[in-house]
Amino acid sequence: MILTVTLNTALDITYRVPALVPHASHRVDEVTERPGGKGLNVARVLAALGHEAVVTGFVGGPSGEVLRALLAKDAPVDELVPVEGATRRTIAVVDAATGDTTQLNEPGPLISPTEWEAFLVTYGRLLEGADAVALCGSLPPGLPVGAYAQLVRQARGAKVPVLLDTSGEALRRGIAARPDLVKPNADELAQLTGSREPLRAARDARRRGAHTVVASLGAEGLLAVSPDGLWQAAPPAVVRGNPTGAGDSAVAGLLSGLVEGLDWPGRLTRAVALSAATVAAPTAGEFDRVTYEKTLGSVRVSEHAP
Repeated sequence: MILTVTLNTALDITYRVPALVPHASHRVDEVTERPGGKGLNVARVLAALGHEAVVTGFVGGPSGEVLRALLAKDAPVDELVPVEGATRRTIAVVDAATGDTTQLNEPGPLISPTEWEAFLVTYGRLLEGADAVALCGSLPPGLPVGAYAQLVRQARGAKVPVLLDTSGEALRRGIAARPDLVKPNADELAQLTGSREPLRAARDARRRGAHTVVASLGAEGLLAVSPDGLWQAAPPAVVRGNPTGAGDSAVAGLLSGLVEGLDWPGRLTRAVALSAATVAAPTAGEFDRVTYEKTLGSVRVSEHAP
């Protein structure tokens, strides 16, 4: 079982418009709703790949009820912890003329100390049956900035491989707890280390505590720096579409490859193919299986000297 943690879940709403024009009214051609938040996206991709996936985190309010109802239609097991506040909504506006996406993210609910303690009990129970765990996304208001560091240490104490995918101070604190893998994008990595050069920044992140760093480089693919070596994996061509959730699909590829015992080139190939297939999908948080299968055999992976 692969466990994903989404402390700041979201109800993802995607609007498609013929063209997005500032200061104008728009007629929406299509509206879709999906259970969202980085860890939920990861779990849905894992389930689509045939893995047992369990999701936990916080959920509440009318938007949270809709999220849980939608999640029940997918394969991930729902172990979300109820809270008094309302689950946030994220709005993606897709411009059909250009393929570009504009994202609007609401803040999450205020989490009380009692709700945090209830989550920690659930998390500890779920770790007992987990083969790997992913800690994903932002922290909702009310949680300590070191929340992910605490969860990393708890996973390490349970001897469960742990992946951290967050940003800002939460990443800075979390990486010091020595997660097995961190997956920042280029901007998050630069914010953490102060370097815009990906290889230098990834090595710096390892010195700060991460065992392995896999950096998302957008259209250039993924850069992996680990004690075993250094690899770069790139898609065969640039894919246009909605990039929302592409990094989450990459996390699903990395985690599924880990539990299946794939080597690093195999994990990176799957992660890049899933990421490209997610950009090609019409709805945030899903991947286009045809694009995935087509891209899987064309990902370029190069190994460099440590």
